[in-house]
Amino acid sequence: MNSIDLAFTTATEQARLIRCKDISPLDLVEVYLERIERLNPTLGSYVMVAAEQAIADAKAKTELLINTPAAELPAFFGVPISIKDLNPVAGLPCAYGVKILKNRLATEDDGVVTKLKQAGLIILGKTATSEMGMLPYTEPRGFAPARNPWSLEHTPGGSSGGAAASVAAGLGAIAQASDGGGSVRGPAFCCGLVGIKPSRGRITYAPVGERLNGLATNGSIGRTVADAAALLDVMAGYVPGDPYWLPNPEPSFFEAAQIPPKRLRIAYCTAILPVGEADENCRQAVLSTATLLEQLGHSVEAKDFVDVSDLIEPFTTVFQAVLSEVGIPELFLGKMPRWFAWRARFCSSGKYLRAVSKLQAIARQIVEFFDTVDVLILPTYMHPAIQIGEWAKERPGKTLENIVNWIAPCAPFNASGQPAIALPTGFTAAGLPVGVQLVGRPAEESTLISLAAEIEAAQPWSHHRPAFAVQE
Repeated sequence: MNSIDLAFTTATEQARLIRCKDISPLDLVEVYLERIERLNPTLGSYVMVAAEQAIADAKAKTELLINTPAAELPAFFGVPISIKDLNPVAGLPCAYGVKILKNRLATEDDGVVTKLKQAGLIILGKTATSEMGMLPYTEPRGFAPARNPWSLEHTPGGSSGGAAASVAAGLGAIAQASDGGGSVRGPAFCCGLVGIKPSRGRITYAPVGERLNGLATNGSIGRTVADAAALLDVMAGYVPGDPYWLPNPEPSFFEAAQIPPKRLRIAYCTAILPVGEADENCRQAVLSTATLLEQLGHSVEAKDFVDVSDLIEPFTTVFQAVLSEVGIPELFLGKMPRWFAWRARFCSSGKYLRAVSKLQAIARQIVEFFDTVDVLILPTYMHPAIQIGEWAKERPGKTLENIVNWIAPCAPFNASGQPAIALPTGFTAAGLPVGVQLVGRPAEESTLISLAAEIEAAQPWSHHRPAFAVQE
């Protein structure tokens, strides 16, 4: 197998090859570090590469592999992974996409990082995020913009833009990401990948805690449903003291990807109020997926989704409060985060609590929609990826309007805490990825994963590789 094919091999297959001793952890790490060194200066997907630590870890694991039975190895032993720059890794910088924090070293691992290490994964470095994870494009001030491997003039999305760009370009097989308003699903959509936002409480936010009243969660990005599901298995699980939690699934999420779904009641919708209809590319992705699922034997019907007009203001109120809490002087923030921080100054505790209550009321309406529906098919975003810097000259209020009009299908399910998966379905005429979002009932990731795997089997896409990423 040549180095390009190895780089684009699924993470679960890489783990199998290591178990069989066909490749070593060091082989894989060296392949990815060479690709990162060559391609990342253009791509901007990694903001920090932990080359020395990754090589040392890979050498230690390669030695351990010699005398350890395969059955005793953890799930992803020796497989490389990236960590989003919102999640601390002890001894590595954690800048949260803020220039002034570039050299700030984390003193402890995030809870999800601990779980990834326990699964045997090797950390390659930190991937780019928008400032404080606030924006759906990854162009933080003081950093090179993250670029989309399918079209370098376009964004890979945000705030997990670096994570998605790295996987799409073969700079890692899987990536840890997080989603507070579409930040896993949007980048997966922009980059032609699978992105899973799990249910609220599925993944711990230990040791610090989650600051967005349950809107945000860690999630997984991969090129296949099985990879994203297997990574979710690793990250899932309660840590004592978590404010909300779910039991681990039986069978596992990875096993769910191998089990055909039962006949499901599936609704689809191509419009989100107050925004309106998705663009034709995204609309057709939904319609073609609905047709496919009907052919596969499911009960499929068009159904108008809940009007989420009243979600925008309380969602923004809660989200921007993070900037008040972290205490970074506004002078050191880019235009949009600085504007959010300024707005947060005028938010009383009473207004904040009213916003939380409003979100909870809207979330009930969203969940009630699923009383007669197992799965909802929606656009992931309302149109394909924007160009880098496309909104840079807009006033902040107009940029916020543009953002809402783009990512509208994602935020409702951060409010409700429901699981959702972004799946690629094809490309625009200009070569940009498009796809759909599957949304399930609370805590029913397994249903979504089984259905997503069925769609994937019917119309495979993981063999697609960006031309940028396969040059020697």
